[in-house]
Amino acid sequence: MEGYETLLVRTEDGVQEIRMNRPEVLNALNRTLKLELQAAMKAASRRSDVRVVLLSAEGRGFCSGQDLNDEETDGRRSIGESLRTLYNPLVEAMVGMSKPIVAEVQGVAAGAGMSLALAADMRLMGESARMVAAFSRIGLVPDSGLSYMLPRFVGLGRAMELAMLAEPIDAPAALAMGLCNHVFPDQGLHGAAWDFCRRLADGPGRALGLTKKALQRGVELPLREALQYEAALQEQAGHAGEYVEGVAAFKEKRKPVYRSRD
Repeated sequence: MEGYETLLVRTEDGVQEIRMNRPEVLNALNRTLKLELQAAMKAASRRSDVRVVLLSAEGRGFCSGQDLNDEETDGRRSIGESLRTLYNPLVEAMVGMSKPIVAEVQGVAAGAGMSLALAADMRLMGESARMVAAFSRIGLVPDSGLSYMLPRFVGLGRAMELAMLAEPIDAPAALAMGLCNHVFPDQGLHGAAWDFCRRLADGPGRALGLTKKALQRGVELPLREALQYEAALQEQAGHAGEYVEGVAAFKEKRKPVYRSRD
């Protein structure tokens, strides 16, 4: 475990779990947690032994959003400045990391907690988990990237409904909408999340990072530019040792080994 006040962090088998640890408030985001999440994501990005990040949470809820008892919400501070200095750098660090990030969502992911889940590359939910775009309930607009990500997942019309009515989205509905990748029994969620992350960690790390970039840009670019971007990334992948190992394993009819097992 690494030394944080509001996080539990451990690294095993190429997977780094960054676990929010404010269970008494459903992991509501105060200033310390936001700053520590920023620092942890940046540190994970730099570590060569970290191939995949698992974002999880202690207790019965993933994240209930902004801590409304935090001094940041006392009415004397600029909400916009808080977003620019605390939330936005965290979302950008997650989306820009050249490693897969998997969110393990149990209980509720509400408001900015839903934004954090969607900023991950993949989401695994417990069967009783739910997401809520809760901003309109307190007279605010979606933030922390939710206005950007939600329409890309579910389409503009459905995003309008989810954001304006702020009704809970249960796990089966989230799966049907494409907001999560898999739903697991609550008791088996954490083990399933680690198994999922280990599978990713066994993959070609450089190629997976380039794949993340390709798909992120692919939803934005016209076809011709997307094709050119693919070619540029493929050039990089083709000169890496992973490609050599992948081809050799195919020819030798064995499973490729993309990392050492020291």
